[in-house]
Amino acid sequence: MNRSVLAVVGPTASGKSALALALAERFGGEIVSCDSMQVYRGMDIGTAKPTDAERARVPHHLIDILDPDEPCSAADYGDEAARVAETILSRSRLPIFCGGTGLYLAAALSGRHDAAPPSDPALRAELLARGESEEGRRELYAELAAVDPASAKATHPNNLRRVVRALEIYRLTGKPKSVFDRESRERAARFDCLTLGLDFPDRADLYARIDRRVDLMMEAGLFSEAKALWEKGYLAPGTTAGQAIGYRQFLPCFAGNATPEEAAEEIKLATRRYAKRQLTWFRAQPGIVWLDGGANDLFARAETTVAAWLSDQ
Repeated sequence: MNRSVLAVVGPTASGKSALALALAERFGGEIVSCDSMQVYRGMDIGTAKPTDAERARVPHHLIDILDPDEPCSAADYGDEAARVAETILSRSRLPIFCGGTGLYLAAALSGRHDAAPPSDPALRAELLARGESEEGRRELYAELAAVDPASAKATHPNNLRRVVRALEIYRLTGKPKSVFDRESRERAARFDCLTLGLDFPDRADLYARIDRRVDLMMEAGLFSEAKALWEKGYLAPGTTAGQAIGYRQFLPCFAGNATPEEAAEEIKLATRRYAKRQLTWFRAQPGIVWLDGGANDLFARAETTVAAWLSDQ
């Protein structure tokens, strides 16, 4: 069976979804969302999910499959995404991974992270409870830095879920998560993948796109969406949604300590910082074909690259 898959990656607001949609229509593809938040129901505006019209044009997968209080690790995503890709290939269609969650893509393509032990609910709950306070989060990160410096360096101190997962792996096995990661990278890849990366030589252009998108999200009702999640308890400390950019910034509003407009500015700032981290991560990955996301001939260049690659498969 043909093992060829395509991936379109890059920072948030770079135009990945539009390019992936156009390529799917051109090459008979189906899109596999590679976004750690689009898997959750009710988180629509803040995660920039494809519209109903876009989903009608091309089949989309791994969107709206979980409630916001259900966990989804890179290993969970990777196994399910690989299964979906296999099904698409069996129909002689082209799987197109699209998103900015690099670890999820790595898990899908090469099985990375599947060697790590499953979660221990009791231990995870204990660690998450410790991380509810700022002091507790600092202590957890310091512990991770002591037992697994490589994972700590690759993890933002405020990314509680990732810090907790790394500590959980070490506590359960005595083996750093970074070692599991290295071993899993050495395994044979599940698929032959061409990865297109969108970049912006002028960072100001990307940041302006981010700001415009947040403004449009606010006009579309992002504050109301976040409030509905908060009222259901989905934004509680330690929850997935509660740490998501575009949602956690509204928590001071619900406490009466900020306005939605102030939260929107915080979202813009956090998203710009996140985009920078995404680019840093993807830049470190070998084999990505980089394209200028702001170029007028973006689709033509991508189409030519994909067509040449497919002809060699």
